[in-house]
Parts: sequence; structure tokens; C-alpha cells
Amino acid sequence: MIHEEDGSPGPRPEPPEPARAPRPEQLRTRAEYLAALRELRTWSGLTYRELEAKAGTHADSLPASTIATTLGRTTLPRERFVDAFTRACGLAEQDVGPWLEARRRIATREHAPPPPGKDDDREPAPPPPGPAPRWRWAAGLLAAVGIGAGGTLGVQALLPDGSGPGEQRAAVGNLAVPGLDLQAVGSWAEIRPARSPELCVTEGTDRTGRYGSAVAAQQPCARSALPRVYLEPVGDGAVQIQWHHPEHGVGCLTAMREGPGRGLLEPRDACADDDPAQRFRLEAAGEGAERRFRIRPDTGECLAPRDEDTGPGAEIARARCSGGAEEEFTISLTPPP
Repeated sequence: MIHEEDGSPGPRPEPPEPARAPRPEQLRTRAEYLAALRELRTWSGLTYRELEAKAGTHADSLPASTIATTLGRTTLPRERFVDAFTRACGLAEQDVGPWLEARRRIATREHAPPPPGKDDDREPAPPPPGPAPRWRWAAGLLAAVGIGAGGTLGVQALLPDGSGPGEQRAAVGNLAVPGLDLQAVGSWAEIRPARSPELCVTEGTDRTGRYGSAVAAQQPCARSALPRVYLEPVGDGAVQIQWHHPEHGVGCLTAMREGPGRGLLEPRDACADDDPAQRFRLEAAGEGAERRFRIRPDTGECLAPRDEDTGPGAEIARARCSGGAEEEFTISLTPPP
């Protein structure tokens, strides 16, 4: 008890106010948003494992390794992650909405076209038509940055195992893809056409010139350091084929169904687990020491080099499934960069 100088009891000290949870309303950039999510985790006082268990009480699936991976990246997390994560941290229903709104606001701002210059009084051009924004990576950039950027692949933002202090990847009981020891939270991988094992599926261009954005193609593996390939299970035996780059972020390969790029694959910023054009099934194509797979998008058909070309630069495209060797790929899981 506190006493005054005359010995009489003094007023009791006020208890300290509990720390307030971070608020997202003033966040403007990806970096600010991710920093605020990390701050929210600190505010919650919960470990990754405790957040995983807390999410389970809300019927959400949020593995500890996924939390660590997402908070360590430089790209905006998906809405479903933000929804589950903020609830697990202890936010009430009315406090979750502002986090989702802030994420949408930042994503919209990043995809908006630049404003016209001061001397340009023309109306800004409307956004290009299409179901989702394309990956903001100009085709051919890989050749310019491949040598110098190789050393940046150790950046923690791209580590998929998400190992934080005292955290390890959760054990996986069942294989996400039969015949491939793919982790339930995803694994880094290297995909090669079976008939051209010296080539890797990576960034290329449409050699006809009809489509100007980056597309999937087979290139010499020795020059294919970027982008890194990540296979993420999305349920029911399907995976997303993601391209990761330390500067350009994450793009999900998407099978184009119309337009000048019809049949080709391009990386897109917007990833959706339920988009058939971004879901690929890996079907075993024979036994042996070197397992081969057919890669089949949920839109139908199989992937194969365009025109059954075995040379460098050939685009990877959808084709009618014939059971031939041109449709077979080897998939090797690789360690984190």
C-alpha cells in the first residue's frame, strides 16, 4: 500500500492498460502490411504451434510452417491466410475485416496503371482484359538478371520450410501427390522434359511473337537459376506450379484458354486454389528409378513441348493426351535455396 507523507493511505496506482493490437487502416505497402502481421503475431504472444492449434478451434487449417513461410516472404499473403491468421491471433470478427480490406487496397494499388504525366492530357488507358492480372515480369528479363541474381536466392523470404526460432516443418503422414514425396505445405522442385533431360521448364517467350508476356518454356538448366519452382498442394491431388523470384514475387502458372496465348502457360499474380487453369495433376507415367509424370491441368489435356519440339526455347503448351513420351516430365524435389 502506498502512504502519503503523513502516513495516511494514498490512491492506488492505476493498472497498466493492455497493449492494443496493431491496426491496418493506415498501411500502404506490402512491406508495411507484412511488418504489421508480424507485429500482430508478437502482440498475440503465441508461438507458431499455438497459432496452428488456435486456428483449428475456428475450423481453419493453418500449419505452423505455413505461418512462418508467409510472414517471411515479401509478397502479399492470400486472403484466406489473413482471415485465418488474424482470428488465430485473437482478433474479433469486426477486427478481421479491416485486415482483409487493407490487403485488397494494397493489392489493387500495386496492380493499378501509373498515372499519366503532367504534359499528357490523355485519358489513362483502361486495364487489359482478362480474368486476373499477369505477373509483372517482362519476358526476357531472366537473361539479364540470371547471373547476378543467383546469389540472392538465399534470401529468407523464399524459404518454404518457414523454420522460425524453435520451429521445424511439421511431419507429414500422407503424400500430397502419389509417387512424389511432396510435403503437405509444398516443396521446391525442378521439372524437366523427359526427352530433353538437359532442359528445365522455366521462363521463355512465345517464339511466334503473338504473345508478349513471359510464358513457360524449356531452357538449358545451367541458365535457369530463376525463377525457382515451387509445387504447392491445393487439395484433391492437384498442385499449383508457382514461380518464385526475390524481386518479382510469386506467380502461379496459368493455362490460357483464349486470346493470342491460347494453350500456353503464363505466371499470374492472382493465385486461386479453385481456378482449374492453375490446378495441375501429376500422374505417374511409368515405374523405375527415374519417376516420370504427366502434368494435366484441370482444364483438360496434357502438357507437352509445343509441336513435340525437343530443342531449347520450345514453349510448354496444352496438347491432346496421347500417352507419348513427349508428355512425360521428370520432377525432382530440391532443397530450399
